[in-house]
Amino acid sequence: MEQQVQVRQNKRVRRETGLEDAAMVEAPEVPASEEQVVEADADDEPGITKLERLCASVDQKGAGLSKTDLNALLDHGIHCVETIAFMPQRKLCEVKGIGEQKAARIYAAAKQLVPMRMVSAAEMLQLRRNMVQITTGSAKLDHLLKGGVETGQITEVFGEFRCGKTQLCHTLCVACQLPISKGGGESKALYIDTEGTFRPERLADIARRYGLNEEDVLENVTYARAYNAEHQDRLLVEAASVFCESRYAVLIVDSATGLFRTDYSGRGELAERQQALNRYLRKLQRIADEHGVAVVITNQVMASPESGPAAYMGPQVKPIGGHIIGHASQTRLYFRKGKGETRICKVYDSPSLPEGEAMFAIDAGGIVDAPDR
Repeated sequence: MEQQVQVRQNKRVRRETGLEDAAMVEAPEVPASEEQVVEADADDEPGITKLERLCASVDQKGAGLSKTDLNALLDHGIHCVETIAFMPQRKLCEVKGIGEQKAARIYAAAKQLVPMRMVSAAEMLQLRRNMVQITTGSAKLDHLLKGGVETGQITEVFGEFRCGKTQLCHTLCVACQLPISKGGGESKALYIDTEGTFRPERLADIARRYGLNEEDVLENVTYARAYNAEHQDRLLVEAASVFCESRYAVLIVDSATGLFRTDYSGRGELAERQQALNRYLRKLQRIADEHGVAVVITNQVMASPESGPAAYMGPQVKPIGGHIIGHASQTRLYFRKGKGETRICKVYDSPSLPEGEAMFAIDAGGIVDAPDR
């Protein structure tokens, strides 16, 4: 019970920086009235405020919506009240059948159900101490990250091919299912694959390392393959719906930039590509805010030929996406190959982690500590 409460608190860490926890209610079978709005059990999952709350009257902190209005919101990709609280009010007017007055009423109700407030730095510190972090599988790498991959934020991993990015993603899919006491989140994972590198048999191998049931591990990982940048963007709408139905701890996009890089080619489409990528990353951040999941994205690199002394310091690479992806990611990790089978992770940018490096290796059980030499 204590672990379940801790997970639910973690899902709101981001929200608590400006939003207070909203009351949870069960979804009624028919459109809610004033008498039908009831609070749900404390163990209600996955920890979101359901749209049915908006069917109540204004006096009951609702917006008096009908079932038709709810269906219109769902068709527009809005699956919980938190989504409305985080989106601009003018975007509600784009929903079919929602005019300015009704949009204002919905937005006001959302602000009451998920109220915004300021917090002190001391309270924010306590919230961050209670944040769940997902183990990477390597104690040295966890130590570098001060516990593991943070939930509620975007972590970017970039590097050349064969440096361990996808293997980290596979390991996180299994590690997030571990108990919180063992560095997990007791939750599921959603994996969006854009390069065709997802391998369920790797999950089975990693599950055996942790002593978990292989079938259960595979059932707890939701997989989606994206075939173009627009499809990749649409999958986030489906992901938001899935997160409202069950408890998830990790959303992985491997890789986030590959399809944008191929679908938008040349300098003539560079500005359009960056705008589309910026909107996509903003949606990822909103998912992290609303559902408290750890968003992990991998990124490709490109050669950066330098003149002068830098030209003699080995291959020079930099991540794709430029400043757009640099500003969107809270923590950026640079993976590169080391000697033999070892890999090196460097903290490229982070608001809380100091610069540093850690060595790790890859074996049948996923990401592990590199052997001491």
